[in-house]
Amino acid sequence: MADRDPVPLTAEVRARLAELELELSEGDITQKGYEKKRSKLIGAFFPQAPGMDPSMGQERRPPVTPSSSSRYHRRRSSGSRDERYRSDVHTEAVQAALAKHKERKMAVPMPSKRRSLVVQTSMDAYTPPDTSSGSEGEVQGDEEEGVEEEDGGGGGGGGTSSSREGNISMERWINRAIHGTSSTTTTSSTASSSSSSSTRSGGSGAAGGRLADVLSQHAHHRRQHHRPHHHRKTENHSAPPDVTGYTSSAPEGIQVERAPGAGPAAPRPTPKYGNAELMETGDGVPVSSRVSAKIQQLVNTLKRPKRPPLREFFVDDFEELLEVQQPDPNQPKAEGAQMAASRGEQLGVVTNWPPSLEAALQRWGTISPKAPCLTTMDTNGKPLHVLTYGKLWSRSVKVAFNLLHKLGTKQEPLVRPGDRVALVFPNNDPAAFMASFYGCLLAEVVPVPIEVPLSRKDAGSQQIGFLLGSCGVTVALTSDACHKGLPKGPTGEIPQFKGWPKLLWFVTESKHLSKPPRDWFPHIKDANQDTAYIEYKTCKDGSVLGVTVMRVAMLTHCQALTQCCSYTEAETIVNVLDFKKDVGLWHAVLTSVMNMMHVLSIPYALMKVNPLSWIQKVCQHKAKVACVKSRDMHWSLVAHREQRDVSLSSLRMLVVADGSNPWSISSCDAFLNVFQTKGLKPEVICPCASSPEALTVALRRPVEEGTTPPGRGVLSMQGLSHGVIRVDSEEKLSVLTLQDVGAVMPGGLMCVVKPDGVPQLCRTDEIGELCVCTVATGTSYYGLAGMTKTTFEVFPVTSGGAPVGEFPFTRTGLLGFIGPAGLIFVAGKMDGLMVVGGRQHNADDIVATALAVEPMKFVYRGRIAVFSVTVLHDERIVVVAEQRPDATEEDSFQWMSRVLQAIDGIHQVGVYCLALVPSNTLPKTPLGGIHLSETKQLFLEGALHPCNVLMCPHTCVTNLPKPRQKQPEIGPASVMVGNLVSGKRIAQASGRDLGQIEDNDQFLFLSEVLQWRAQTTPDHVLYTLLNSRGTIASSLTCVQLHKRAEKIAGLLAERGHLQDGDHVALVYPPGIDLIVAFYGCLYAGCVPITVRPPHPQNIATTLPTVKMIVEVSRSVCVMTTQLIFKLLRSKEASAAVDVRSWPPVLDTGTHTHTHTHNLLNEHHVVFKKT
Repeated sequence: MADRDPVPLTAEVRARLAELELELSEGDITQKGYEKKRSKLIGAFFPQAPGMDPSMGQERRPPVTPSSSSRYHRRRSSGSRDERYRSDVHTEAVQAALAKHKERKMAVPMPSKRRSLVVQTSMDAYTPPDTSSGSEGEVQGDEEEGVEEEDGGGGGGGGTSSSREGNISMERWINRAIHGTSSTTTTSSTASSSSSSSTRSGGSGAAGGRLADVLSQHAHHRRQHHRPHHHRKTENHSAPPDVTGYTSSAPEGIQVERAPGAGPAAPRPTPKYGNAELMETGDGVPVSSRVSAKIQQLVNTLKRPKRPPLREFFVDDFEELLEVQQPDPNQPKAEGAQMAASRGEQLGVVTNWPPSLEAALQRWGTISPKAPCLTTMDTNGKPLHVLTYGKLWSRSVKVAFNLLHKLGTKQEPLVRPGDRVALVFPNNDPAAFMASFYGCLLAEVVPVPIEVPLSRKDAGSQQIGFLLGSCGVTVALTSDACHKGLPKGPTGEIPQFKGWPKLLWFVTESKHLSKPPRDWFPHIKDANQDTAYIEYKTCKDGSVLGVTVMRVAMLTHCQALTQCCSYTEAETIVNVLDFKKDVGLWHAVLTSVMNMMHVLSIPYALMKVNPLSWIQKVCQHKAKVACVKSRDMHWSLVAHREQRDVSLSSLRMLVVADGSNPWSISSCDAFLNVFQTKGLKPEVICPCASSPEALTVALRRPVEEGTTPPGRGVLSMQGLSHGVIRVDSEEKLSVLTLQDVGAVMPGGLMCVVKPDGVPQLCRTDEIGELCVCTVATGTSYYGLAGMTKTTFEVFPVTSGGAPVGEFPFTRTGLLGFIGPAGLIFVAGKMDGLMVVGGRQHNADDIVATALAVEPMKFVYRGRIAVFSVTVLHDERIVVVAEQRPDATEEDSFQWMSRVLQAIDGIHQVGVYCLALVPSNTLPKTPLGGIHLSETKQLFLEGALHPCNVLMCPHTCVTNLPKPRQKQPEIGPASVMVGNLVSGKRIAQASGRDLGQIEDNDQFLFLSEVLQWRAQTTPDHVLYTLLNSRGTIASSLTCVQLHKRAEKIAGLLAERGHLQDGDHVALVYPPGIDLIVAFYGCLYAGCVPITVRPPHPQNIATTLPTVKMIVEVSRSVCVMTTQLIFKLLRSKEASAAVDVRSWPPVLDTGTHTHTHTHNLLNEHHVVFKKT
């Protein structure tokens, strides 16, 4: 038979064979019937050899070769898994693991099965088992009977044993082609669990294809492996087999480790027992089993999908159904060397630098009291007030004295050194703020500058109140004008704002303060580790944190700024920024006093009226330095007209506070183009990067005249979205042009770390979070030790795990990189980062793209907000903008369509929702910007009320769930069983143990406790009733409650004739009468049922409810007050409820209310009438 050429089967025969296989696997026919019909079908193609008994075939399967192993994988994958346990995620992971294993030939266990003590045979080495039922612990194959090792002489990876290779029966090949993936048991390994269900023929095409493959393979094997049999002695081992595994030491073929004693040349047993393991049916078809054919047939008939591994019971079904987005294999990856830390210049030591800011103020206040410190402007641009250093010193001393000695009493002062106080000043009164700020420093009190609450519903006001509460603030310093402008209650008092602690408002105007004695002076110390001030920071989620800055950090920061900016005494600086925080505070309030500079403060209200006011002041006062934002530069360009008297030649430094915003470069370039003819020099523009945690991170120094300004980088947005730096050309649309923000601050060390996970140093072409190590940073988030550790105590490490330095670094919250010559480039902020589909997008970039869409003036004053919301476990982009009042609906949707196209074309990302709202409706920050977290909260709550909405979920939600499939076996009960089987505890919650009270643990009932309290503490007031005016109407002591409860108990016994356990309805309003009646019922042994009394003005609807409760509770008696008793007897009540249907009603007089849990402890409860 072996030397006969294979005869191809027709398609019809192949289809019929596949149908027979399917019928057998489903139990429609018996094994014997299947074999009979199958023999008839293939008899015409393969007639039996003369004299050959079909039941005596002893062919064995060929050894496992790489080719046969791959054929196994192909046939195995052609089957279909049971849909109830389908998991594409798991399947893909397993396929990847299999491919990896195929490449590396990793060691995996060979299948094995429990052995019979009588029968020994060769291992079926061709097909690893697939599962249908049975124990997961059973594995197939014997350790002693593994695949033979290669002798190196056979071609095609053949083994030394040729007894399994010659005389290969065509019947056996056909059987294996059809039964190629059927088996009864499996291993419990992870790899086999992925395809744990029984694999069947998918139809005639699949079966026929497998058969054709086998026929062609047979011809190949027949030519290569036609050798005589080698019979060997039989060995009978009763020991259970070990699990063997592939070895990676033989690249030519797959080998199997043998048990001890079974060497490479160990003889292979020949199965010649009466009940052979390799059973054969009547027509010579071997059965892949070690039991009888009938048992094998029964197993095949009853085969069902194996239960999933235990861990799959704990997989979130919804997450498993979601489409998993695969990373793009072509995405750019960082390839550069590891980025080294960059060190700033050394902080110079100047002999005349003061030891602290308070000492500097004292020096200038006494040496140069007439020198101007601060000039404030009114809304017309005229000087409103000039604050000299002498006045600032005297006012600060007066504020410090009053804080320490005029609040509270001498024995119990309200403010002590180290306490926190709030500074609440408007943006147009920097003089009062400076006096109060330095007064707090002199008094060693910690100032917490916050914004003025204009109403009780200000955006973010509640979070500010939470910060004040966590800081323990009880006093708020403010100005007279601000105090008058705060919202007032009916009595003229300032109401308690939502979420705020109760504050004492203290006006710091000189006329309201007491003059300190001549012998009183504040204690001025050198800068130390004490907290100087707390600056608030609003997070991405809207929460407000307090960043603490130490006195030594504050002084060092001022010294670093002085060195960077080359500040000198009596210089004039124009400040347009908020002087209460960030760059405005550092330059215009702190560093200016250290260097005795003159600050011109431009209020926000003046900028709204005249955006050119700051330029006019620079020209008028020949100012050397100006602190602005790119927004102020943009407004100046919009309002600019050809004015001949404007000259900016005096400016040597124009500090751009938001230079870390990548899109500030456009304002800088446009401003330079317009005002370069007015004397503005290109090297004057100095962008800086800062954050509340790290203070000033980097600042471009003013360069010498005539030198070229630093270069800029044109980066690919596609690369930035994957976190890598790729230089591009400006001609392309999807590029981002960055300008440097200068070098590291003096005395600082900067590195770039990965934003997530371990703070590992980035590569030179990788975007990461900037971290700085210097004294001049914040110290902590006040009261938040955990968040402080992750932000202010970071220890960056190299790729090898070695720390960069011995001192901790501070995360800046800025994303960027260190460029050539140590220049710092910032590409965005961590708070603005949105990760959509595995790619990073910055909110500022999306805003810039939307604002660049024509018509550019469609968005009202550029007020646009971009944030992300989570949908189906991924972030989705939402764009909210204020439209112009005169915009039509057609204009709106045209603009929105263009925005979607622009964002998709430039950023390659879809927008989930684009909403337009009327002008001036989005929540604002104190300086007029959009309050992002409040806007997002309104969107999530559905309270945004947009006038035009364009939802595009189809463009961005690409991981929609696959159709759910019925999973009858896995439910809540299965999850619980899985927990129990795995040894996990079922989730439970328990309260705190109830401790025993030593004095009264012998009492079991409240009535006994009340009697005990009436004897031990008779005069202790338990309850107090207040009237509507807040004055005491009546009270109730322990002994009074006891006596009145005894009277009620006697009333129930005498007039009600009640017995123990009877239900009594107590129809009382909240008050003392209800309490008395409650304890009276307890004294009498009755069960009190408290019922809300009917409303006198709505008896028709409320009285039936009372009646229903009385009936449902089965109350045999009703107790109430005299007023309600009369109300129940009234005509209106009779119309609603028949008077005769009521149970006996007892009038207890005019008594009063509530709960009883206060008796054990000496508490005092107050009730207020409404």
